[in-house]
Amino acid sequence: MNKDYTLPKSERLKSLTAVRRLFKDGASGFVYPFRYMTITEDSTTPSIEALFSVPKRYHKRANKRNTLRRRTKEAYRLNKETLHKAASSSGKSLDIAFVYSTKDILPYKTIEHAVRRILAEVVGHM
Repeated sequence: MNKDYTLPKSERLKSLTAVRRLFKDGASGFVYPFRYMTITEDSTTPSIEALFSVPKRYHKRANKRNTLRRRTKEAYRLNKETLHKAASSSGKSLDIAFVYSTKDILPYKTIEHAVRRILAEVVGHM
């Protein structure tokens, strides 16, 4: 069992045009405490890129934003396997954004459960 649990730079959504397109044209949903946006397209080389955001509007202190972003990244990193399997079998590329949308600082377990539900919904729509 040699799973790849890393989150390399190639799997992070960082292109400004791709981010703008995702927020403008992507499908969105809400699973407490996240609002999420996805956009899929057919591709010869399936890839998945993710973006994690904690708005300053809800959390003024950078250390709190960083903590929530780290918890979200960790939950995604450990549960992204199902997403990669679905993308490779369907031959699609996926961009996904997780936006933390509450003022509460939730524990890791709650965040992980929400990320799992989001990934299950995204796989269901692919």
